Amino acid sequence: MAKNVEFKEFSDEQVVSLAQAGDTSAMEHIVSKYTEFVKKRSGPYFLAGAEREDLIQEGLIGLYKAVKSFDGGKRANFKTFAEVCIVRQMITAVKTSTRKKNNPLNHYISIHGTDNGTVEDNVYDRFIDSQNINPESIMIEKENARGMEFEISKLLSDFENKVLGFYLSGVSYKEIAAYLNKEPKAVDNALTRIKKKIEKYIAGE
Repeated sequence: MAKNVEFKEFSDEQVVSLAQAGDTSAMEHIVSKYTEFVKKRSGPYFLAGAEREDLIQEGLIGLYKAVKSFDGGKRANFKTFAEVCIVRQMITAVKTSTRKKNNPLNHYISIHGTDNGTVEDNVYDRFIDSQNINPESIMIEKENARGMEFEISKLLSDFENKVLGFYLSGVSYKEIAAYLNKEPKAVDNALTRIKKKIEKYIAGE
């Protein structure tokens, strides 16, 4: 149909409708528009034993699922629905990864939560079914996330907290090392320690 540039005149909901009808250009436009958003959403999550790029790929899979399952007739906002699908896909990837490694970690690890608060799987499931988020559930989980963040920060050294902050912002190992005047290997070792400490905390050890 239209070229990518022409979709700028359309709402996301309209473009998604075209993508659902088989318009590949519409799908490409959505992927292009939301790729940076997916990268941002991947920031707070650790995917044990995998690179951040793998987690981003999972987010894009979630985006694809959002396009395929979005129901514009329910008057939902696509961006909100897409965020839920993207984050849920990432959470599933984290759970699958840790289970395969026989890791005691049995739920996702999110240090800073999401922009709208950290929400457990059952809340995501309810949202996808009804496209309606329970504000009370979000507030409870947001407070849980803040408490978890505070407790974990106490387990980390000053250096580890700084490394974690940069890492969650998407800064590369080399850049983190340069900012903190350390060798990249020191940053890598710090992240390894951080992951182990978080896993032990979640497991209640």
